[in-house]
Amino acid sequence: MIRDPETLNALLDSVSRFVRERLVPAEQEVSETDEIPPKIVEEMRQLGLFGLTIPEEFGGLGLTMEEEVRVLFELCKTSPAFRSIIGTTVGIGSQGILMDGTPEQKAEYLPRLATGELMASFALTEPDAGSDAASLRTTAIRDGDYYIVNGTKRYITNAPHAGIFTLMARTNPADKGAGGVSSFIVDAKSPGITLGKNDKKMGQQGAHTCDVIFENCRVPAANLIGHKEGQGFKTAMKVLDKGRIHIAAVCVGVAQRILDDALRYAVERKQFGKPIGEFQLIQAMLADSKTELYAAQCMVIDAARRRDDGENVSTEASCCKLFASEMCGRVADRAVQILGGAGYLADYGIERFYRDVRLFRLYEGTTQIQQIIIGRNMLRAARA
Repeated sequence: MIRDPETLNALLDSVSRFVRERLVPAEQEVSETDEIPPKIVEEMRQLGLFGLTIPEEFGGLGLTMEEEVRVLFELCKTSPAFRSIIGTTVGIGSQGILMDGTPEQKAEYLPRLATGELMASFALTEPDAGSDAASLRTTAIRDGDYYIVNGTKRYITNAPHAGIFTLMARTNPADKGAGGVSSFIVDAKSPGITLGKNDKKMGQQGAHTCDVIFENCRVPAANLIGHKEGQGFKTAMKVLDKGRIHIAAVCVGVAQRILDDALRYAVERKQFGKPIGEFQLIQAMLADSKTELYAAQCMVIDAARRRDDGENVSTEASCCKLFASEMCGRVADRAVQILGGAGYLADYGIERFYRDVRLFRLYEGTTQIQQIIIGRNMLRAARA
């Protein structure tokens, strides 16, 4: 249930206008320079976009899950890189603190995350641990009032800009499974942290990822999230459940933008003396895209409402992430086909989106991981 429709609609209108007037015109610049202009990032701070999910008591907007996904539907009708710059702070970077942090940890970090003063990154994936998150090798060994962290994290979104890392590390090396993993808040300026060079990616220029290397990095024991060892994997999974609904909403927004562009082209482009949109095979591609997009949107809203109602949405979150990310890829592919040769050229922007959206089927759990989660949950429910 939307708490205050009038206030939400005002926010949605502001975000939609910001996307049209500021973000869409900057897409080409971001693609060419691989940088989001600092002025735009500051405007995002002023709009409160870094604090969408942080409670009002800590200076954020405190949106419900349903409100969050509706904002994302609007915010993501542009290059995904713009959402990415706020995404780790709004989502996986801050949610571990919000969900499982102590009152002191929340008071220390959430207000600065809400304003965008601090940017958070989620340091989970490693060279040999991604889909198999429980096999983490990065260690955090207790040494008095500190933990000594050693290891390498890979593909860490916004790491070059991060003020803090939500770090998953093994505090009990004897426990090789999920129970040996704990979560920490790590100051990105801590001695012993070095960053690899920015990754050169297929798409999403302007969104930066790199390795984060920890070499005898001393992290205060007070920064152990929740002051409990062995809870890190559970924290990560809770964060990712929410994050998967978030990413599914991103897919819906981007797919809507792609379909809008393809439809506009189909109305304007003429062949054989009439707009190509009047040909049934073009209409079929438009119709299939619209149908799948509508289905994904309904799934995301339903899962968001269920989460707001306090339900366990592990299965629904994975269903959303699986379907919406695959849907977005199909919509992008059809858009290239509708535009024909123009769809393959950089001038029209569709080829950029085609590359950008490929990542959606990989991060925060690949399509295949979502299938495994859904199948296991179904079997567990059946046995119960």
